[in-house]
Amino acid sequence: MDYEAVIGLETHVQLKTKSKMWCGCANEFGAPPNTNVCPVCLGLPGVLPVANEEALRLTALTGLLLNCTVTRYAKFDRKNYFYPDMPKNYQITQYDKPSTISGWVDFEFNGGLARVRITRAHLEEDVGKNFHFDRNSGVDFNRAGVPLMEIVSEPDLTSPDMAYEYLNALKDILVYGGVSACDMEKGMVRCDVNVSVRPKGQTELGAKIEIKNMNSFSGVRKALEYEIPRQIEVVKKGGKLIQSTRRWDDTTGITEEMRTKEHAHDYRYLPEPDLMPFQPTDTWLEEIRQRVVELPLARKQRFMRDYQLPMSDAQTFVWDVPLGTYFEGIARQAKNPKAAANWVINNLRAKLAEAQVTLPDLKFKPAGILELIDLVDSGKISTRIAQEVFAEMFTTGEAPARIVEKKGLAQVSDTAAIEKLCDEAIAASPGPAADFKAGKTAALNFLKGQVMKFSKGKANPALAGEILERKLKG
Repeated sequence: MDYEAVIGLETHVQLKTKSKMWCGCANEFGAPPNTNVCPVCLGLPGVLPVANEEALRLTALTGLLLNCTVTRYAKFDRKNYFYPDMPKNYQITQYDKPSTISGWVDFEFNGGLARVRITRAHLEEDVGKNFHFDRNSGVDFNRAGVPLMEIVSEPDLTSPDMAYEYLNALKDILVYGGVSACDMEKGMVRCDVNVSVRPKGQTELGAKIEIKNMNSFSGVRKALEYEIPRQIEVVKKGGKLIQSTRRWDDTTGITEEMRTKEHAHDYRYLPEPDLMPFQPTDTWLEEIRQRVVELPLARKQRFMRDYQLPMSDAQTFVWDVPLGTYFEGIARQAKNPKAAANWVINNLRAKLAEAQVTLPDLKFKPAGILELIDLVDSGKISTRIAQEVFAEMFTTGEAPARIVEKKGLAQVSDTAAIEKLCDEAIAASPGPAADFKAGKTAALNFLKGQVMKFSKGKANPALAGEILERKLKG
């Protein structure tokens, strides 16, 4: 019997706010332990939480970016449990009335598009961080109370690779929208994995196994690559899987059982008495809609459609948003957008990295690239000379036509002059000339290179090739 996996993910994302969720302490990574704390985030008696409005905005914005419904009534609840990194012994979260519900994420997978439904994206607070030393342990509460959003998917994922691609697509959306920096090295994104197996064709779900606190997307993929075959092996041998929570050991490459659960909900939720329900107005929601941006997949598809770019070029402009925006400013006026993309990706990007400057620091105007392309397309300069002109343009900011005129770089298309250069190349390289006559057509490229060398790159390469071929065949 064949079995299939059913996977759902709960992704926890720290929001890009200046302060914490319920107090004015800084939302800052890397501060000395227990310095960004106050009575509120330490859970001291008598304190009252005050909701961070920017966190509410970013949660609603996430809902719009993920095609969710932003609810008109949301409330906060207390999720009760005891753990050293939870100073209040409960977490303020959203249980039965979350801020956003019922959306989806489209992403590229296996050469096509896949869709994963989003159950909800709700707002809560992060916990502190435990540190374990040789003889004792410590808790840093700097992270306690940082705005945390939990994005819960439907069990629509079917493989480790699909889960990996979904997580990357989700991360790109959140970064594009300015919701989170999603820096995994700083713990800004963490993931809980819910996975079960069932016979193919069966609609009933198997026992859900949860793998907690994965801190890398590659870790999620590796954990699933181990856990799915483990579950299949158990049921094939007649064993029974029970709902449980496991942890992933990245060193040994296995999952280990932490605890079993008899019931799905054992946190004793109750409404948060110190916070009023949140009921967004039409005006407030309209302000959030103004912050919606074009998503990475839509941008990639539009660049391919509108500018006839190959997938690799479009993806480059998705990964580097400022570079893509710069290109688009040129492409709208370009006769040949692909040529503009080549110059921006292959030349401009390299020069920016080499000089360690950014796009606003450029000395030349974007129209300079259009002018350079026209000089090449019209045959006034060769592609090789264009490289030299671009380097000068990048350094000085001068217009390409001015550089060509000043340095005498115009392409030689005079037939008589190129015939003379061809004769010199043939005379200087009798071996390749004989090879071409013997049928080795690749030798013509070497001779053409000699013509370009003798002309210091000014000869029209197409014309040089025609003349060389005529002379050698004649």
